[in-house]
Amino acid sequence: MIVEFEGEMFRWDARKDAWYFTSLPAELSAEIREIPRPGRGFGAVRVHAHVGSSAWKTSIFPGGDGVYVLPLKRSVREAEGLERDSVVGVRLEILDA
Repeated sequence: MIVEFEGEMFRWDARKDAWYFTSLPAELSAEIREIPRPGRGFGAVRVHAHVGSSAWKTSIFPGGDGVYVLPLKRSVREAEGLERDSVVGVRLEILDA
């Protein structure tokens, strides 16, 4: 399954180190939750992510409000010129399907 969406990048300050994410749309998150797949820790779903010309393997995780969140690595943010509150165009290939 391959999906595309745009989301606003946000910073999660719950730890000493800053982590950045973007949220998947609610409808898309609900669709992904319905896919039969093996159970993973924290409800994670393995994906191959693309933002601009950057691509990497990671996982999306259940976040607040019932949506999945995609972590955005520092190397991706720097390569793509992303700053806090940037709108991020994302293409995800769901690997746990």
